[in-house]
Parts: sequence; structure tokens; C-alpha cells
Amino acid sequence: MESLGMNSMTLESAAHVVQLALTPVFLLSGIAALLNVFATRLGRVADQTHRLTGEAKSPARDRRLQLLRARSNCLDWAVVLAALGGAATCGAVLTLFLGEIRAQAAAATLFACFGGAIVLTTFALGAFVIEMLMAASSIRRIVDWTTRNGHNELD
Repeated sequence: MESLGMNSMTLESAAHVVQLALTPVFLLSGIAALLNVFATRLGRVADQTHRLTGEAKSPARDRRLQLLRARSNCLDWAVVLAALGGAATCGAVLTLFLGEIRAQAAAATLFACFGGAIVLTTFALGAFVIEMLMAASSIRRIVDWTTRNGHNELD
């Protein structure tokens, strides 16, 4: 990308920088949506945990609480990784706008920030998939237990 010093900034060159910044901004929008999903899931885990802590102690309740703890850990990682991905995306956008100072350094920083955002978001999605699989497995165990025994001691 050519250097566009502030003195030679034209409407076309400014529009070009804004157009380049749109891709990371769309990624940031997607990350924000993921964070919303993660927060909703974490709220559900918290609700279930609060409900279970009010019940009498039993091995089934303790197993369920351990699973909820593991799910919350996965969600913690998903949130942290997505937030770091969002921060890296913001860094990519900022680099585009400040790229006028040094084109080569800006290109390397842009590559690192945008690449980092993609990698962090990928790991956040991985943590989310693990949490979803844990939740689905728990539901299947509850259904199987209830089907075999006619009542639900696991929930």
C-alpha cells in the first residue's frame, strides 16, 4: 500500500482507506455477536448453577455442578479469546488509519493484528464448540437417566 502523507490525502485515497477498514469492522461485528452468544450461554450456566446450589447435596447434583463448572471454564476461554480477537481487529483497523506514518511497519502490524484476530476467534469458536458438546452430552445423560428410571435425579 502506498504511503499517502496527510498533505497529499485526497478524497479517493481517504475513501480507499475507509474501504480497506470495512473488512476488519465486519469481523468485529461478528465477534461482537459471538460475545453476545457466549454471554447468553454463561447466563444459562449461572442460572442452572444457582438452582442446583439450593438443592440437597447428592452425588448427581455434584456431578451436574462439576459439569457446569467445566462449561463455564470453556465459556470463559471463549469470551477471553473472542475479546482478544476483537482487540486485534481494532488494532488492524487502527493500523490502516495510522498506516500513513510508515507503510512497511504498518503492513506488518496489519498482518499481525488481522491474522491474530482470525486465530483468536478460531480458538474462541473451538472453546464454544467444546462447551456446546458438553451441554448436549449432559442433556443426553439426563434423558437417558430419566428414560431408564422414570424420574429425573440428575437435574
